[in-house]
Amino acid sequence: MQRRQALTALALVAGAAPAYAQAYPSKPVKIIVPAPPGGTADIFARALGQRMQAAMGQPFVVEYKPGAATNIGTDFVAKSAPDGYTLLFNGITLASNPALFAKLPFNPATDLAPIIEVASMVNVITVHPSVPAQTLRELVQMARNAPGTINHGSPGIGSSGHLAGELLAHRTGIKLTHVPYQGLAPATNDHVAGILGVGFVNLPVALQFVKAGKLRALAVTAMKRSPQLPDVPTVNEALGLSDFELNGWFGLLAAARTPPEVIARLQAEADKALRDPAFVEIIKTAGGEAIGGSTADFDARIRRDRERLSDVIRAAGIKAQ
Repeated sequence: MQRRQALTALALVAGAAPAYAQAYPSKPVKIIVPAPPGGTADIFARALGQRMQAAMGQPFVVEYKPGAATNIGTDFVAKSAPDGYTLLFNGITLASNPALFAKLPFNPATDLAPIIEVASMVNVITVHPSVPAQTLRELVQMARNAPGTINHGSPGIGSSGHLAGELLAHRTGIKLTHVPYQGLAPATNDHVAGILGVGFVNLPVALQFVKAGKLRALAVTAMKRSPQLPDVPTVNEALGLSDFELNGWFGLLAAARTPPEVIARLQAEADKALRDPAFVEIIKTAGGEAIGGSTADFDARIRRDRERLSDVIRAAGIKAQ
């Protein structure tokens, strides 16, 4: 009798983990977007949430907690219960903010669990037609001849556009003057008007102005050329470098200590969604590239960008305002 009870207990223990994984999710899941509604993160998070909901049988509801360069929403998820019911949809600020801010209320390296990288966003280095440089090499030489006289704007300190400019300056030894704006639209408007000579602009925004002849594209900040601008070289091609890359990206994360089986289920379903042609087209239309892959892949991406961007940010003496 005692032997039978012991075997029954062992069977229950052995089956506990798989049963938990199969039961998840048993209630609605929140996806926190740490930015205002209507932006790229919102578009991608909603599209992903719809597919996760269809696959997993529970609502995936997007909620917004913007502010403090995405730190408010990120902190909310970092301090949430580690049960997989509160997720974070965030981007490159996870890599840059630890160097930009003297103190954060959370540690992105230890308080969050990466799930999957969803999309990557290319930046285009553009100039106003009044700028005489026809190539990126010519622009770099102009900046060398007149340090600090060439202005570029971005949606704000720590944005992918800002960091792309700082990385270019760091790698080439030039000095550019960064002008932070409160959002992408005003920065782009001033660039198109010629108030800002140079831009490091997200592809979908740059594309319309390049095609209209209002901006001239010199290079893309990715490792390979964009299919939407096939005649525009990469920075590496234009300058003879080998490892220049600064793309914006978005991914899905959970609170640290979320059960690994829950992380695995979320990763698997999200990866399936990222092979759905309709979802891939949504990302492409917004100027992104669907990524997917393993949790380890996403973790490596965050760590790689955190290390190299920290070096650039510290070398340039950049601090969040």
